[in-house]
Amino acid sequence: MPYARKIILHTPLVDPAKLDSFVEACLADGVVLVAAVGPDASLVHDLIDEIVVGDGSDPGRIGKLMTTLHPDEPLAEVLDFVTSWPAKPDDRIEQVRF
Repeated sequence: MPYARKIILHTPLVDPAKLDSFVEACLADGVVLVAAVGPDASLVHDLIDEIVVGDGSDPGRIGKLMTTLHPDEPLAEVLDFVTSWPAKPDDRIEQVRF
């Protein structure tokens, strides 16, 4: 099943080796937002951006997946933020841990 178009990614990651394949799946599934939440949110946010941009040879990837970081925010506030993110009216939010 494809990922929801808006994702809350909990950090720290239990298995960081899965991050590359997660990001590629997000791009393939049309995810528009990954909001990293938790103590490693800044690091994970930066890593996702690096994976999306890669070597810069595919300009079609840039801007396709937005990331935000929420290291110290309560989950309820992050949920409010992600809910208000502009997208299609029926877009669901998925919380991911790996």
